[in-house]
Amino acid sequence: MADVVVVGLGAFGSAALWRLAARGVDVVGIERQGIGHAFGSSHGTTRLFRVACMEHPGLTAIARKSLALWTELGERTGATYVRQTGSLNVGAPGSQPVKGARAAAGARTRDLTHDELHQRFPQYQLAADDVAVWDPDAGICYAEPTVRAHVAEAERLGATVYPHTMVTAIDVRPDGVTVRTPTTTITAEQVVIATGAWLSKLVPDVTLSPRRTPLFWFQPKDPASDAFRLRNFPSFIWEFADGRGLWGHGSDEDFLVKVGLDGADRDRDVDPDELDRYIHPRKDIAELSGAIAQHFPDLDPEPVKLMPCMVTDSLDGQFLVGRYGDRVLIAGGDSGHGFKHCAGIGELLAQQTTKETPYTDASFVDPHRF
Repeated sequence: MADVVVVGLGAFGSAALWRLAARGVDVVGIERQGIGHAFGSSHGTTRLFRVACMEHPGLTAIARKSLALWTELGERTGATYVRQTGSLNVGAPGSQPVKGARAAAGARTRDLTHDELHQRFPQYQLAADDVAVWDPDAGICYAEPTVRAHVAEAERLGATVYPHTMVTAIDVRPDGVTVRTPTTTITAEQVVIATGAWLSKLVPDVTLSPRRTPLFWFQPKDPASDAFRLRNFPSFIWEFADGRGLWGHGSDEDFLVKVGLDGADRDRDVDPDELDRYIHPRKDIAELSGAIAQHFPDLDPEPVKLMPCMVTDSLDGQFLVGRYGDRVLIAGGDSGHGFKHCAGIGELLAQQTTKETPYTDASFVDPHRF
């Protein structure tokens, strides 16, 4: 019998596996696909990394824990998991990106006036009242390499991993749990269920809403221009007056300019097993390209690369992380801002599993809050 089984080895689950293994816990990880696959929500080359998190003041501590853990892991592996190039939260003074970043607990931020923002970042076609909050500790993180590194480090520390293995049932009893697959059955003291968009299929009374969210990459109109290189065009979130917005970051040697659209209300409540993985030029691209043409006129609005992804929304746009029963913990509801926090979430899950005192107050992500 193992101590813990982690079901799902995407962002949250792979981190939980790593942090449990780091404590010497006898832990087993099960992943339906390959490690670092492109069928869920933990792929697409890069993700934004923010410390001044607009979604909740309590997220700053989790982001800092992720940064510390990834820095430590990088020192051991020689890889970089976070690049701190800074980040902008742009919008009117009362917009969620601006006021949320200002409210982030313990973050080092600097306000930029409209004129300062225009002078430093002329790529933006700003509205008259647009200002920004600069988060110097922010930047980008790397999706697939990070998930693979979590799992590899966990295995080095003694974890057992079953990739390409689908869980068909989880039986919870007073004396333990049994996780069943077509090829093996594992018994353990506890289970961590971190299956992303599939979480509600294994824990049916958890309410989550997966949505199809394509990812897009672009190039500047002038191929010789450095205006949209990462060093000149760092990661950003920008909210417009109509509630929509753009997010993204600049290019570097091994990736292109990445820009996405927030506020498009479609493709919600999808079945993750039936996700539409086609790209539809009129539906998927037209609205985003129009926004880019208006707000970043020197960026070619036609994407040069795109791929499907998923976001899994909770009822309040915040994660569901923590104990769900005597022997069950869950982690899900990324709500479009989870990856940057996954190492810190893995640490919280490990602490809750082993009944340690958590490093920060996580009541705002308690899955019982609803």
